[in-house]
Amino acid sequence: MTTTTDTIADQGMAVLKRDGQGRVRMPAARREQLLDEFERSGLSGPKFAALAGLKYQTFATWAQKRKRQREAAKVPAAMPESVKWLEAVVEQAHEAANRTGGASLVLQLPGGVRLEVADERQAALAAMVVRALAKPC
Repeated sequence: MTTTTDTIADQGMAVLKRDGQGRVRMPAARREQLLDEFERSGLSGPKFAALAGLKYQTFATWAQKRKRQREAAKVPAAMPESVKWLEAVVEQAHEAANRTGGASLVLQLPGGVRLEVADERQAALAAMVVRALAKPC
């Protein structure tokens, strides 16, 4: 004689547990399967949730949590938050630099700030200034 539980297990289905408030507890593996199916389906979140028999808010919370976990895994902690490209233009060196034979680097920063670096000792200071200006106030 076959019991209901055996029949359900034979069909590849599982009995889902409920918490104290009567909410169905979805196993993590099944939750991941549903999110994988959603990504392949091309359906909107509300439509997929309705077809899967889930409340949309529950499904949206799962999807958002998965997205945050993936984003956190992509970015190493030591990496800067963003990379900004700057335009570099080669111009004629100042007349004083031409006379002494030295060269300098001129940084034109947003807000009209102009920073001239004439030797390597100033380079470290210039780097500190640029980092300080990049931080929000």
